[in-house]
Formats: sequence, C-alpha cells, structure tokens
Amino acid sequence: MVVYPNAKINIGLNVVEKREDGFHSIESILYPVEELFDVLEIMKHSQLEYTSTGVVIPGDIDSNLCVKAFQLIKNDFDIPNVKIHLQKNIPIGAGLGGGSSDASFMLKALNELFELALTTAQLISYAKKLGSDCAFFIENKPVYAFNKGDDFEMIDIDLSSYEIRIECPEIHIGTKEAYAGVIPVFSEVNLKKLIQQPIDEWKSSIKNDFEKSIFPKHSEIEELKQNMYLNGAIFASMTGSGSAVFGIFNQ
Repeated sequence: MVVYPNAKINIGLNVVEKREDGFHSIESILYPVEELFDVLEIMKHSQLEYTSTGVVIPGDIDSNLCVKAFQLIKNDFDIPNVKIHLQKNIPIGAGLGGGSSDASFMLKALNELFELALTTAQLISYAKKLGSDCAFFIENKPVYAFNKGDDFEMIDIDLSSYEIRIECPEIHIGTKEAYAGVIPVFSEVNLKKLIQQPIDEWKSSIKNDFEKSIFPKHSEIEELKQNMYLNGAIFASMTGSGSAVFGIFNQ
C-alpha cells in the first residue's frame, strides 16, 4: 500500500498562555497543502523493517514516528509485522508537519490494510498520543486549532483558487528555541473571526507570534517573507515555529 502524507501550513499562530502542565495554549488555522508530500509504502513482512530515502531523518528507528504509530496499533491488535519505506520530501523542523503527517497516514494505512474498522475518533485518539499536530492529519481538512494545538473546530476556508508557494531555508528551529522568546498574550480578536476577513486584509491583522523571536536570530527567514510580498503575495508568513515561509498568490 502506498499513501502520500502531505504538508500543512499555519495561517496565523497566537501563543495565548503558559499552561500548568508546562505546555502552551495556542490558536492557529491549520491548512493542508497537498502539493507538497512524502511517499509512504507499507507492506506485510516477516519482521518490522523501516527504510527511508530523500531528506535525512535524524534519530534511530525507535524514535521514528512511523514506527511508533505501528507499535501503537500492534499493542492493541494482533497484526503482522510490516516493511515500511518512506520517501521523505517535506523538510524537517520547518513547521510543515511532515513527521506528524507521516505518523497519521501510517495509522490510516494500517487501519485500511488490516481492516481494523477503526473510527475517525479512534484514529484521532491514537494520533494524539504521537504528537500535537498528528491528529490534524487524520481528517486532513482546514481547522481552527486551540488549547495545545490538538483540539479542533472545522472552519470554512478554501484556498484552491490561489497558489501557495513554500520556501524553506536550511535552518532547523527547535521548539525550545521558538518558545524561548515568546510572551503569551490573549488575543483581542479570535483568529477564527479574523480568518473570515477577505484574504487581502489578512496581512494587517493575522500574525505568527514566533516571528518576533525567530526573525532577529535568523534574518534570512524574514527576508524570505519580505521577498514573498515583493513578488506579489497577498499574504505571507512563517509557518508554525519555522523555518519554512509560505506565500499565497493569485493564480
């Protein structure tokens, strides 16, 4: 079985508070970008085997999210081992959700391959155990994300008539670095309302809080955003905690 885990972008990202559990509460719009995707192949095998090509993935096999997704399902179901191959195209540590997408598409593929009849709600529950962004890729539709970023409300937004361009410098932004310079502040206007404005008004009202701390340290990321506007973008932003920058253009 072959599936195609896609990337996502964050349209706006507000860090609203530091939680008692050590995490942060955020609000963001998550939007799937199907034009940028990995290729994940899974087949039944005598033993668990994992290989990858393309973008180099750091860490050992036990820390790999695809393998973790498999182990999560195997703990609850009597399924055979699999051979996994991942052609990694989505840049790592760029705010595009590639690893999370791989994990969720792995869950969905196992559900189909072994006819487990897991519901969407069950798949989301498994995905949340793997990471905050993972649950988004189960339904893979635009959502308003809140709390730790893994609670969702479906929203009506369609960018299919626009072109989304993504630029990704060879810079890895760690989560700790990203949050270090952010001061949580409750938003005066909920992002869910702001996103309903005409897209040409987003530039003046929708922001990514991580840009304040990331841009002074990595000026080339800010330059990518500025170049998006110079080249005619209607809206441009860093996605997630970076380092990728996207622009929305008229086709």
